[in-house]
Amino acid sequence: GFLPLQGHIVRNWKVRWFVLLQDKLLYYKIEGGKKEPSPKGRILLDGCTITCPCLEYENRPLLIKLKTKTNTDYFLECCSREERDSWALDITGAIHAGHPVQVQELHRMKNSFKLLENISLHDIVERMYDSSTGMKLTRNLDQGNRYKETFTGSSLVDWLISNSFAVSRFEAVTLASMLMDENFIRPVGVRSTEATRSSDPSEKFLDDSTALYMFAESSKKNTSSKEEVHFNISELSGKIVKQGFLVKQGHKRKNWKVRKFVLRADPAFLHYYDPTKEENKPVGGFSLRGCLVSALEDNGVPAGVKGNVQGNLFKIITKNDIHYYIQASSKAERVQWIEAIKPLT
Repeated sequence: GFLPLQGHIVRNWKVRWFVLLQDKLLYYKIEGGKKEPSPKGRILLDGCTITCPCLEYENRPLLIKLKTKTNTDYFLECCSREERDSWALDITGAIHAGHPVQVQELHRMKNSFKLLENISLHDIVERMYDSSTGMKLTRNLDQGNRYKETFTGSSLVDWLISNSFAVSRFEAVTLASMLMDENFIRPVGVRSTEATRSSDPSEKFLDDSTALYMFAESSKKNTSSKEEVHFNISELSGKIVKQGFLVKQGHKRKNWKVRKFVLRADPAFLHYYDPTKEENKPVGGFSLRGCLVSALEDNGVPAGVKGNVQGNLFKIITKNDIHYYIQASSKAERVQWIEAIKPLT
């Protein structure tokens, strides 16, 4: 699948097509909408260590860090916590292929707590922000530093249980850790920040009245009106239905670029982002009301499509008759996207 990878010499981000084998992770360059035949590079997994979640980049909370036995660091970014955990589990399984007990333990930990299907992290955060029933924000002092609009770890655990998002403190801590992994909340002060460096996932968030946290949005600078993206805030407020990396044909140059697509409902919009950029702002998007979506045949290049594409194409025609040509990584993924989009049109 597609993952953004940080370069070693120029520390920029490029999207590559990754293939996981038993002993190595290969990555390929996409040129003209098609995977190049030879790998651009490889990560040898023998003696490799994996860090997930990796919190070394504040603006990229969904990273996986791989350190080879020659001490080369690779940073891979995923588009969702579920995708990150899936990649991390599979890579860890390849690293420890000779130690099945460790792999079984990883699967057990991964499946020990699951968020209820009818609840999303976005829903929880929205409830946390509620002025009457949400989290109460206070000023706190930590080793001489004053922090505004913070809450303690134990108060968040209490709130999650009292609002029926968790039935035990263990579940609430797990849920709070997920909120931190997804960059909805962040640690402030010495105790909570130090805890994030723990190798034990269950100890990264502290159920403690002296550990301070705040909403991640509270620490971000307000952008000026000149920097505002030309998207109505309401269209970005819908519930995320599906997200993932797809290849999109440009409107002007007709070249193919990997974009992170986010499908939202209520209101129904499809936005796409440049995963190589630091700012998490859409570079494009459109309403799905009145759209037509359909798969394109893989035999030959359909009219309107340029370049030597890989296949698995589908097309979205907006009610304004704008044609979007998009390429999935597999036939199954193409079907999933079409089935997710159709009910929202």
